[in-house]
Amino acid sequence: MAENLLSIDCGTQSIRVIIFSPEGEILEKEKIEYEPYNSPEPGWAEQDPEIFWTELCAASRAICFRNPALMESVGGVGVTTQRDSMINVDEQGDPLRPVITWLDQRKAKPVYRPGGLTGLIYRIVGMDEAIGKTQADGKCNWIAQNQPSIWEKTHKYLQVSGFVNHRLTGRFVDSIASQIGHIPIDYRKMVWAKPGGLTGRMFPIDGEKLPEIVPPGQVLGEITRKAAEATGIPPGTPVIAAGSDKGCETIGMGVVDPAMVSLSFGTTATVQTTYHKYVEPVRFMPAYPAPIPDHFNPEVEIFRGYWMVSWFRREFGYKEILDAKREGITPEIVLNRLLKEVPPGSMGLLVQPYWGPGLKEPAARGAMIGFGDVHTRAYMYRGMIEGLGYALKEGLHRIEKVTHKNVDLVAVSGGASQSDEICQISADIFNRPMVRGETWETSALGAAIITAVGIGLYSGFTESIKGMVRHGKTFHPEPVNVALYERLFQVYKKIFPSLNHLYKELREITGYPEKVI
Repeated sequence: MAENLLSIDCGTQSIRVIIFSPEGEILEKEKIEYEPYNSPEPGWAEQDPEIFWTELCAASRAICFRNPALMESVGGVGVTTQRDSMINVDEQGDPLRPVITWLDQRKAKPVYRPGGLTGLIYRIVGMDEAIGKTQADGKCNWIAQNQPSIWEKTHKYLQVSGFVNHRLTGRFVDSIASQIGHIPIDYRKMVWAKPGGLTGRMFPIDGEKLPEIVPPGQVLGEITRKAAEATGIPPGTPVIAAGSDKGCETIGMGVVDPAMVSLSFGTTATVQTTYHKYVEPVRFMPAYPAPIPDHFNPEVEIFRGYWMVSWFRREFGYKEILDAKREGITPEIVLNRLLKEVPPGSMGLLVQPYWGPGLKEPAARGAMIGFGDVHTRAYMYRGMIEGLGYALKEGLHRIEKVTHKNVDLVAVSGGASQSDEICQISADIFNRPMVRGETWETSALGAAIITAVGIGLYSGFTESIKGMVRHGKTFHPEPVNVALYERLFQVYKKIFPSLNHLYKELREITGYPEKVI
């Protein structure tokens, strides 16, 4: 019986094709990197959609060439991709324009402004600008306004996952757990929104332009003969509805209830859990559909997150870049040596990591406070890592508040999780044991877990996760550091309330961050 599992993990900067055993062991892997985006205009971030397919085919064929028998043993395929990067396609599934990726900063004109009592309520609760900004970020609105002929020709408006699934199966079908972004979705009911609903008004997309969506774990279709010839995946292999990269990452770390959370130390830093109820850790910010059917992923997001590491490297890490080149290692490894030069707490240098304004705090800026003559670049770097830890801890507390559950264990994944120093700092700040996955490929593992259920290798998601997830190193909080960080965290929590009125004044003076309404 063909029972191995093939995961396609399509990210911002690379695609990975990985074959897992039913026990979650990586049997084969091929990774191909590409430029994350092109910028034809300042602030734009576009990608050629065909690169996802051509590199997928190249990676899959490479595995097939090395180990054709293993490819023949694949019993199911699952696709997980980056969120909120949309593709306009024609009736054949061919792209009509480049992908506008989630990193793109262009703005549309809002198409809906709540009036009457509804508008008054939104103004009272401080959501009027957030509604305008959300619409401005909707790339469907920008295309309809600036490229109406493209929008008119659009047969389907797809996530990257929907595009890949169509190329594999010939069907315009995608997982509900992949529908995360500026689209007309009713997250509470996990269905496309009605035209009169809030997201239906903010993103007025004709329902015929949207794909069919099904719960995760269901069969989307089968590998067509054409796709089989292109990829080497056996024809007729079932393709299973999976989920977004963050959602798959969460179950790939074994997070099935609010007693545990998943930290993603990626470009966007998130703290996320799995819950059977719809709750909003940040009011009016939706809980997304989880890769486990009838469950949700309550999430708090730090938009620029561990992108700040690359920002610091670019702006202040020239020496580390040169050292890394000389030693043949990555600059991040050299930068992490700075963390050892500085005592916990960074001698009171506190960083509020709002390098990009949040939806609910549109005037927010970042801040570093507590400078003294003792502070050097190394202090700035450690303070930045600690600040991200404080911000994620605030998110964890929000999740605990709305779920009424205490978090006992924290799981960590993402690029920065490869640093023992960053993981230990985070464990001390959270005052909870922190586990790292046995594999870095947690998103792909999550997709394999779903695929295993979809093809019947496991009777359910609990069994599949138990059978396939294994944790690696555990970081235990250091009591002395915990006490120090808790006192500093109490100060950190006062930074934004104390500075917010100044951020608003700066915005009025400079026009940055730009107002939408």
